[in-house]
Amino acid sequence: MEYTYTIIDSNASSNLQLQHFLEEYGDFNLASLSKNSTSGINDILKFSPDLVFINLNEKAPEYFQMVIELHQYLNKLPVFIGISKTKDHAYQAIKNNFFDYWLQPYNELDIRKSLLRLKKNMPKEEEAATICLKSYKDFHYLDTSEILYLRADNNATDFIMKDGNTISAFKTLKTFETQLPKNFVRIHQSYILNTDYVSRISYGKSVCTLKLNKQQLPFSKSYRENIDGLKKILSKKSLSTLN
Repeated sequence: MEYTYTIIDSNASSNLQLQHFLEEYGDFNLASLSKNSTSGINDILKFSPDLVFINLNEKAPEYFQMVIELHQYLNKLPVFIGISKTKDHAYQAIKNNFFDYWLQPYNELDIRKSLLRLKKNMPKEEEAATICLKSYKDFHYLDTSEILYLRADNNATDFIMKDGNTISAFKTLKTFETQLPKNFVRIHQSYILNTDYVSRISYGKSVCTLKLNKQQLPFSKSYRENIDGLKKILSKKSLSTLN
């Protein structure tokens, strides 16, 4: 299973080095990069990462205060790992329930042990492979991997399936937004898309193209952040040929 992470660090080279180490573990995906506590707290609330790496070399008290503040907004905080060139902030990190404290320069063995311990203590649950559509005494079970996209139809929702069938449910699109696995993304007031079937994103035309039938679905400005997140995920899994 995959874990998402945010890095809060104003040092670009340190950021790249940490990402390089984490790339060796195929199940850690970057959610965002932040340069300070303000953008850091915004990214944590926005992307809900599983892990947050914080470079404590500068403004450590500010970052510890950020962690305390997050308790006001979240029932469950992400796992925090502190990074520093010295052990000066280690005690304070422990008091703030940081999972671990990494010293720079990074030690590959220490990182490997820490991440394996993390995965052991924080196993990811398998997401539901099916979704149940209820209508009176009728229960219709859909394999989520067979769903291309969902389309709003007044107060109903159409499930457009891989085999070409359309299955309707008498609930709004918003009802299903939080019930579906993470690979389903809201891109428009009328569409939720299975990102596994996306072959192209056109910002110029504001459309996503599907792999199977080359169908194009529009995305709106109000969901632009979701499209940007989708682009990051797809780019992470692809070989880049951008100039």
